[in-house]
Amino acid sequence: MRMLSYLAASLLLSIAAITSAQEADWSSSVKFPEGETPIKLFNGRNFEGWEGNTGEGGTEKYFTIESGEIVARNGKENAPKVSNYLLTKKPYRNFRLVFEGKLAESKMHSGIALWGKKFEKDAEKSSYQGHLVMFPSGWGYYDLFRRNSIYRDDGRAAKADNGDWNKMEILAIGNRIRLAVNGQLVADWEDPKPELCEAGPIGLQLHSNSVPQEVRFRGLILSENPKDEMATVKK
Repeated sequence: MRMLSYLAASLLLSIAAITSAQEADWSSSVKFPEGETPIKLFNGRNFEGWEGNTGEGGTEKYFTIESGEIVARNGKENAPKVSNYLLTKKPYRNFRLVFEGKLAESKMHSGIALWGKKFEKDAEKSSYQGHLVMFPSGWGYYDLFRRNSIYRDDGRAAKADNGDWNKMEILAIGNRIRLAVNGQLVADWEDPKPELCEAGPIGLQLHSNSVPQEVRFRGLILSENPKDEMATVKK
């Protein structure tokens, strides 16, 4: 009887581990439209293809890798005065990006930066000028170091937010940015200034703050020149 109970407990633990692994690999499970070639921006092991404050070259260590996730974190003693970004070395223009993000500590938002450039501000060399898709608090779009807030959540994103790992899709084509959160289309906005929509690195934000904070990212799978349709929106 005791052996059966042990086997049953082991089976439940195995099922839980498999379920957890499947949930953690949501981005890989997304079916991209036919003709698109998805690539992994993050290999889960190191920062190959990325640059920023990772501790290398004497930089501040704001970005680390833990359990196959990118962790953006600071303590009170090294709180960033200027928002920091982990940036892809390659620029992107029209793309589809699927990823998961989680705010683990503090209420300050994070986001995905795009259509801009690496920007130096107050001696911080890894900041960003360009568009920002904000999550998971203060949902909306921002134009960093230019126009500030350019789109505010109409309530759909806040309603879709599950308070944990949010599954997200960004579709950026032309001057239009669409965002899906947990299977729901929550934002669809066209920039009235298409001249500001140019190829640039994709950035993961650690916002300026004066308190400890932590944001986690995983997945980060992208396709270039995508079809004009959402891949994760429930029909």
